[in-house]
Amino acid sequence: MQGVDPAWLPDGAFRPIGTRRTLIRGSGPLVDTVHGEVARACERFGGSVSREPGSYDLVLELDGDDGTEGFVYERGEGCTTVTASGARGLLYGFFHVVRLGETAFLDDVRRVSHRPESALRMLDHWDNVAVHPVMGQVERGYAGGSLFWEDGRARGDLERVRAYGRLLAACGINAVAVNNVNVHAAEARLLTDRIGEVADVAGALRPYGIRTHLSVTFAAPVVLGGLASADPLEESVRAWWAGAAARVYAAIPDFGGFVVKADSEGQPGPFTYGRSHADGANMLAAALAPHGGTVHWRAFVYDHHQDWRDRSTDRARAAYDHFVPLDGEFADNAVLQVKHGPMDFQVREPVSPLIGAMPGTRLAVELQATQEYTGQQRHVCWLGPMWSEVLRFGIAGESSVGALARGGLVAVANVGDDPFWTGHPLAQANLYTFGRLAWDPDADPHRVLDEWIRLTFAPGPGLAAGLRSVLDGSWRTYEKYTAPLGVGFMVQPGHHYGPSVDGYEYSPWGTYHFADRDGVGVDRSLASGTGYAGQYAKPWADVYESPHSCPDELLLFFHHVSYGHRLHSGKTVIQHIYDTHFEGVTEVEAARERWASLVDLVDPACHARVAERFEEQLRSAREWRDQVNSSFFRKSGVADERGRTIY
Repeated sequence: MQGVDPAWLPDGAFRPIGTRRTLIRGSGPLVDTVHGEVARACERFGGSVSREPGSYDLVLELDGDDGTEGFVYERGEGCTTVTASGARGLLYGFFHVVRLGETAFLDDVRRVSHRPESALRMLDHWDNVAVHPVMGQVERGYAGGSLFWEDGRARGDLERVRAYGRLLAACGINAVAVNNVNVHAAEARLLTDRIGEVADVAGALRPYGIRTHLSVTFAAPVVLGGLASADPLEESVRAWWAGAAARVYAAIPDFGGFVVKADSEGQPGPFTYGRSHADGANMLAAALAPHGGTVHWRAFVYDHHQDWRDRSTDRARAAYDHFVPLDGEFADNAVLQVKHGPMDFQVREPVSPLIGAMPGTRLAVELQATQEYTGQQRHVCWLGPMWSEVLRFGIAGESSVGALARGGLVAVANVGDDPFWTGHPLAQANLYTFGRLAWDPDADPHRVLDEWIRLTFAPGPGLAAGLRSVLDGSWRTYEKYTAPLGVGFMVQPGHHYGPSVDGYEYSPWGTYHFADRDGVGVDRSLASGTGYAGQYAKPWADVYESPHSCPDELLLFFHHVSYGHRLHSGKTVIQHIYDTHFEGVTEVEAARERWASLVDLVDPACHARVAERFEEQLRSAREWRDQVNSSFFRKSGVADERGRTIY
């Protein structure tokens, strides 16, 4: 694939395997994939691969075919061994050796079992088959066009899709939804007369163990089938879906299932017929069940026609209010897909209380790798620390979010047809980190970052340290120059790039900061506000209820306070706003200079692309600083105690 960045699988990553003797035992398509990978590495670096007994440096053995994804790794007596009971496990064990590099052939290691914490580790692509007049080819996409679709149809050459599946398998991702959750007319037909195009894409992903999913419209029986209704309790509707699912599986036997956005932001759903979301999800689950499929039903349901004057209406409450009463009513193969925060992938949100409140329902937790609200891949913003905080958060007793995600972990994809895959080369770190944290939510994200750096750049100590310093604190840097203390949505409406402090404040989509001359923040307490804080189990309900116990970084999400309110840090709210916005710009300036110093250590095209993006990030950071500080200075009338220029 000439001209396409190899991301974290450059040729050099395969040198340790390619210079050695490898035995592969087992048969089947995924074993053939592993054999092909080893054979190519050996052709490049002079080693050998065989299926015959003998003396070897590496043994990759499939011991059974139970469909599991785990593997056992060990090294002793001069041989490294990977054993798996399922073909996917052998594939992941092979890539484990790739990640270890030369270390895999040096130190003796007793038998260590590796298995994924989440059975499903999925990427949702918000790709449109036909270019949408507002959202373009990829909704919230910042890396060019779609990998899968071009000119209104599936791409004819799917070699890059296969390469994409290879990248995903190498970091542990095993499922992909190939079209937008906002299903438009062209995308709706992928379910029926255009299923052959989906089958072609599935065929390109299958060699790396990636199961294909499809986003469908709840109104499909009306839109595609000519029925008068899409009522989930009508027998004719249920029969239509059963027939549609059977035809999908006839074309794609290993199809994963459906993703559904219903009764959300204008998408059709069961509310039209007076039915519940459990009714809607269970109808689709019944259609998929005979084939082993799953319906992923998104919980992103709220009123997007709110009256901003009404302070009792709270978008943050919506998912909990809609779905908690339905706990225990969803079918076993229905997964409720919940955004990690209650709003919409802001740079700082509390963990959604819904995740800890539905013990009788399979939940998947949804993250956003595409940087919709975190710089749109024009800014460096490595999200690993944020995701790790979310996944380790003990929301229900001692149960962490990662452990409660029994239905899997999902991320909105950040990839397109850009030569660097993610537009900003350093945004690849987010995709890789998601895969590794989905496999092990307790993994140290900083170790994952180091792993990505080592694989992607094969660097010496100077380059590794430079890359780490640019990426490691970038999420908090972005937070500093954009959203203070848990305030969200201070972005330009529509495209969501760049500052607009009041851009969404008086809109039907919600209210987010309530800033006036006396104070700022949304009162979500149980005692005097919207009651959202009371949706949490103890101790979090008590922690969030009071501004004196609420963590500083979420204060304005949960409370309306005066500008002179003192944080736990000792600063006033207004001084914190001023200081962090100046600090954020200074940190971007330092990161830009650090990147510039690496010019002789990085591929020229890659270095130039990142340097170009840093210029835009710095321009934007200064704009954020000046607009946010100016707005709050004019609202509060409180001067910066350090006397800096605020316009």
